[in-house]
Amino acid sequence: MEINGVEIEDNFAEAFGIKVSRILITAATKKLALVAATEATGYGTSVIGCPAEAGIDGYVPPQKTPDGRPGYVIMICNMNKDKLDHELLERVGMCILTAATTAVFDWMDEPDEKLKTGQKLKFFGDGYEQTLDIQGRKVHSIPLMSGDFLVEAELGIRAGVAGGNFFILAQNQPAGLLAADAAVDAIAAVPGAITPFPGGIVASGSKVGSTKYKFLGASTNEKMCVTLKDEVEGCQIPEDVNGVYEIVIDGVDEDAVKAAMKAGIEAAVKIAGVIQISAGNFGGNLGKYQIKLHELF
Repeated sequence: MEINGVEIEDNFAEAFGIKVSRILITAATKKLALVAATEATGYGTSVIGCPAEAGIDGYVPPQKTPDGRPGYVIMICNMNKDKLDHELLERVGMCILTAATTAVFDWMDEPDEKLKTGQKLKFFGDGYEQTLDIQGRKVHSIPLMSGDFLVEAELGIRAGVAGGNFFILAQNQPAGLLAADAAVDAIAAVPGAITPFPGGIVASGSKVGSTKYKFLGASTNEKMCVTLKDEVEGCQIPEDVNGVYEIVIDGVDEDAVKAAMKAGIEAAVKIAGVIQISAGNFGGNLGKYQIKLHELF
């Protein structure tokens, strides 16, 4: 299969189940909301080493938010519900409550269950907290020296999908970067999906375990390293490829991940110098979801 002259390899992305939260952060200005959203999603690239996978899902204009202020939706993900509960409490409490003029609302459609994040955070008010009703939502108002911080009492979570991915193989690094950037921008328009790595682009593709070091849970994917093309047996990089980037996607469900992969690939293949689109998998040993590239189109 080819799209715009770019080969779409007959391959699949191997994804796995994860617990997902989706919350809305509003603030007095769009800039302040983005600052809080960025802070709250830091250190959230991969559960291989991070306490959560996290990213910004998208902007919500004032006309569509519960308090009539601009906001950003973020997603925070972990495979364990208790750990996700902890991460929500830590990130909302330390990164959003501490940010100027912010409020937090649940933004998860059809949650499997709800966590009492706001109910726990209200005690920061030291007895001065109040309970409000905002458009039918139970919200705790916590007084701060700059004004009140608002947080919805319960935040919904659901079973989502993590690890959707595709590889961009290009003639050189600049072409690969342009294509990866275009893909991330396209995915940003897909609701319910995030690209948790820095800037949405994965530079350090990995594999499960290690060839040489037993103490490592993950290590570099040497068969996809451009500088090792002449050294590694079974190298998977074509001779004319010298720039490889991966895009990893988490979503509220498999459909969101598939939509994001499709949008990202369609954007990437429009960039001159892109030669092939592939995907990362571990032979079905990592996760139950196998998202086949050819079935996206």
